[in-house]
Amino acid sequence: MTNKMWGGRFASGPSAIMAEINASIDFDRKLFAQDIAGSKAHAAMLAKQNIISKADLKAIHTGLDQIKTEIETGKFKFSPALEDIHLNIESRLKELIGERAGRLHTARSRNDQVITDVRLFVRDAIDHIDAGLADLQLALAKQAETHAATIMPGFTHLQSAQPVTFGHHMLAYVEMLSRDRGRFSDARKRLNENPLGAAALAGTSFPIDRHMTTKDLGFDQPMRNSLDAVSARDFILETLAASSICAIHLSRLAEEIVIWCSSQFRFVKLSDKFTTGSSIMPQKRNPDAAELIRAKPGRIIGAFTSVAIMMKGLPLAFNKDMQEDKEPTFDALDNLALAIAAMAGMVRDLEPNKDVLKAAANSGYATATDLADWLVQNLKIPFRDAHHVTGRIVALAEKKSCLLSELSLEDMQSISSGITKAVFKVLTVEASVASRTSFGGTAPVNVRRAAKRWLKFPKGK
Repeated sequence: MTNKMWGGRFASGPSAIMAEINASIDFDRKLFAQDIAGSKAHAAMLAKQNIISKADLKAIHTGLDQIKTEIETGKFKFSPALEDIHLNIESRLKELIGERAGRLHTARSRNDQVITDVRLFVRDAIDHIDAGLADLQLALAKQAETHAATIMPGFTHLQSAQPVTFGHHMLAYVEMLSRDRGRFSDARKRLNENPLGAAALAGTSFPIDRHMTTKDLGFDQPMRNSLDAVSARDFILETLAASSICAIHLSRLAEEIVIWCSSQFRFVKLSDKFTTGSSIMPQKRNPDAAELIRAKPGRIIGAFTSVAIMMKGLPLAFNKDMQEDKEPTFDALDNLALAIAAMAGMVRDLEPNKDVLKAAANSGYATATDLADWLVQNLKIPFRDAHHVTGRIVALAEKKSCLLSELSLEDMQSISSGITKAVFKVLTVEASVASRTSFGGTAPVNVRRAAKRWLKFPKGK
């Protein structure tokens, strides 16, 4: 049999394979709340414009409210034969209120209906993600405040470079997430335009009021071109691009947590809340939550790639290809939100091993740059010369298997005679981090100030 919602042109129904490939209800049912909200706004506008009666409007709103309750309570029966969420709701609405239901689709197409739903859904998802990122920033800032003076090694090339503080390290991710929130905010501003009223592609001859539905649905303005309104998916691409960058940031922190939890590093501890055991090795405590977050960029970047490739050659306006935008988008946004929540939980759960961190900071001659700076400031020699002298002193310490601070003054003077005992004041890791007071530096006083600012103004304002 044909689909009664659109089948007047067709004498027979689609094949089983056609029905299966055409149906989207298994995934676009996630849009039910947005679809009902859009339909209620559309019906209210039609009634105000005297396109449908007030009695029609009341019946439609009552029926839609009942359908929403049925879906939310699991009583609604979805039918693949009705293809998508729009036709499923419209069909049930007809069962509830009769022929009045048919008036709801006046001056509207599934083309502008679905993209209105998706814009509303992505907008809601961005708001949810932003709240999650703000929570994660607060968790990081609290760790930063607590550990503003907890010394750890800073790395380049995964080699010990200079001492930093654990708090400073946490604040680096706060800054990354701030930029992520900015990208999502920008994407939200651009997507918050109303496509409803564009109909199939050319607009409509009915005297609709697109500004009314714009206001009712919380959009900033109606989209200005009906062809663009039904065919644009760049707002999805922009949101997925922001999601991909954000997921990469989360993955970088996750990788560090995996490394830090290893028995070779022992920089931090995670509790049972965010670790798992082994089925064969009873001693294991695996940072599986971090490892799963580390993997998420694969599917999120994949979603961006999937939608980009799907869109790259499509002519205007709507094409059925665009049905393929929803599954990867839903999956990416759901997984990003989950990863953010899991990371916030892990960050709050992290317990730095202060003694291990400090011992690691003392290894690798991490205060060598401080020595070179001291030579420049006190002996007034060019930095390149100071760099060379410091390199020779490091080599001597390495030969003696000792720290720079454990060399004797005579040892240092054998390489540069002008060195005095005052040099030892800059060779401890405590002195090193305390001296880094330049704007954005790792000095504990800087870290405390920055952490308090983030805790007071989560958006960094």
